[in-house]
Parts: sequence; C-alpha cells; structure tokens
Amino acid sequence: MNQKQRSNKEIMLLILFTAIVCLGVLNAEALLAVIKSFIVMLKPFIVGAAIAFVLNLPMKYIEENWLKALPEKLRGSKRSIGIILSLLFFALVISFVVISVIPQTGRTLNQLAQKIPVFFTNVVKQAEIVLADNPEALAFLQSLELQSFNWNGIIEKVADFLRSGVGSLVSSTVTMAGSVFGAIVNGIISFIFSIYVLSQKEKLKDQAERIIRAYCKEKTRERILYVSQLLYRNFSKFLTGQCVEAVILGALFVVAMTIFRMPYAFMIGVLIAFTALIPLVGAFIGCFVGAFFILVDTPIKALWFVIMFLIIQQLEGNLIYPKVVGNSVGLPSLWVLVAVALGSSMFGVVGMLMFIPLFSTAYTLIREDVNKRNSEKEHKKQTKETLTERQ
Repeated sequence: MNQKQRSNKEIMLLILFTAIVCLGVLNAEALLAVIKSFIVMLKPFIVGAAIAFVLNLPMKYIEENWLKALPEKLRGSKRSIGIILSLLFFALVISFVVISVIPQTGRTLNQLAQKIPVFFTNVVKQAEIVLADNPEALAFLQSLELQSFNWNGIIEKVADFLRSGVGSLVSSTVTMAGSVFGAIVNGIISFIFSIYVLSQKEKLKDQAERIIRAYCKEKTRERILYVSQLLYRNFSKFLTGQCVEAVILGALFVVAMTIFRMPYAFMIGVLIAFTALIPLVGAFIGCFVGAFFILVDTPIKALWFVIMFLIIQQLEGNLIYPKVVGNSVGLPSLWVLVAVALGSSMFGVVGMLMFIPLFSTAYTLIREDVNKRNSEKEHKKQTKETLTERQ
C-alpha cells in the first residue's frame, strides 16, 4: 500500500467516524436507551465478576497459606476447596452480623411497641389537663360541631377509592412479584458466573493475554497490561483496606461504649463495622440505627452516643484511615462522591465499591498522561530557548 492509498484510507475512516458521531448526537436519546438496555442485560455478569473478584481475595490467601501442604491426592481439588472455604468465610461473617443485630432489633421494636401506648396515654392526659385549664380551647372544640359533617358522603368516597384502587393494587403486587423473581434469577446467574470465573481464572487470564497478543501491537499490549495491573492493585488495596478499617472502627466503638457504660455496645460496634464497608455514608447509617436503639432504652445516652460517634469519626478519618488504607485510592473527595453516586445508581452497594477503584484508575492514568504531556512541552520549550540562545 503506497502513501496515497494509505492517506485515502485514513480519510475514509475519519469520515466514517465523523458520520457515526453525528448519528449518535442526533439520536442521543435512542442511543442512551440502547446503552442502558445493554448494561441491564450484562448486569448479572458484571455483578458476578465483582463477586468473583471479592471472593478471590480470601481464596488467594487460603490457597497460598493454608492449602500449600495439601496431600498429593487432594492437590487437584485445591481450587474447589479454596472456593468452598472462601464462601464459608463470607457466610460466617454475614451470619455473625445477623445473629448480633437481628435479635436486638426485635427486642427494641418490642420495647417500642410497649412504650408507644404509654406515650399516647400521657399525651391524652396532658391534653385533658390543658383543656381543663383553658375553657376557651374547650369551647372552640365544641363549636366545631363535628356532628354536622356529611359522614355518609365521606364513607361513600372512601368506598369508591377502595374499589378503584383494587386493580392498581393487584397490578402493583404482580409487578413487585416479577421484580423480586427477576432479582432472584439475576442473583443466581451472578453467583454461578462468579464460581465459573474463580474456578477457571488462570485459563481466562491466559486466553485474554493471547487475544491481546494476537490483535494488538507491542506498545498497545503493554499499555493494556499496565492498566489491568493498575486496576487489580487499586481494587485489591481498596477492598482490603476498607475491610481492615471497618473492623478497627467497630472495635473502637465497642471499647468506647463499654468504657462509658452505654447499652448494646457489642451489637452497635458490629453494626457500624458492617455498614462502614459502604463508602462515605455507611458509618452514618450504623450511627442512626445505633442511636435509635439507645434512644428507646436511655434517651440521654443516645445524645452522648452521637457526640462520641462524631469524635471517633474525626479521629478515624484523620489518623486511622490514612494509615490503614493509605494512598491506595488516591482519589480526591469530590470524585469519590461522584463515583459513589454513579455506582449506587447503576449497581447499588456493589457499584459503590466498584466505581471508586475504577475512578481512581482513570484519575491515575489521566494524571500520568497530563504530567507526561506537560513535561514534553516544557522540554521542547527549553530546547527551543537553548537553540535560540546559541544562534
């Protein structure tokens, strides 16, 4: 292919690319709908890949440390044993949290149900006292003439509303049942896909490298491998650091609440540790639930608990978190907030955990490219100035 043919090919490709971009801009709404449908279709597999990545962290540790000295007969089952032990580990953690929190939640709701009638009884008594001391208020209530209301008309309207609402209620129930069934099916598909990925991760890695080697140039291949390694490192460090930081935060609350003799110390510490896995807002969710439990038992201690929470949060955010997680994320707070918002809207809690390392990787790559380009421009400028001086 000569230079003219190559130039004509590049021009044709540029025209084709421009035409595609113009069509995309003119039909932006339809294009976004197609992209959304495609993401929804791939959502179970994306979630499954995320589950596989999370399970891979304990599985890798188990295989490298616990299953190192397996007998010869069991070495072929090393991967299966590692997957089973990883699943058992997460099942034990979730069971521990549920057993620690759910019973106390039931007891608190039971106490609340017992205290609400007493509360309303006291309100009625106070209202009677106020009305007895204020004849004007009692006379105002008597002047309302509640008997003059058209109660039959009100009852007929309520009946009409109920009759018309039955159909919408049934359709809403069917829609909800379909959504729940779809979520269950997607969950099963995601779980099965994650098991397949874990069991064949070396084979999948080899296939990906062969495809990249076959279709990409050496420079492109090295760039893809570098980005992949950066993604893996960011995800691994972020998830590991987030888990360690959550455990430390929960332990701090257990110790502090025990010292100050606050109720439900262990349960609230476990709850805060679990919710702290959710970036930015997780610990505050645990604080709200914990304060509610303490409020039912001792209202004044709930206020002291909130104050203690704010103090521990400041200590943890300024001292512990930078030491434990370090600069593994390397993402400014503004972009962390954007990543959490986008991830939660698309994939829920899993998306919140996925998007922070993704944004961190993109931020690192853009920063490296910007620094590289600015350095090259500065070097060219200095070279040009040196040549000018010599002339």
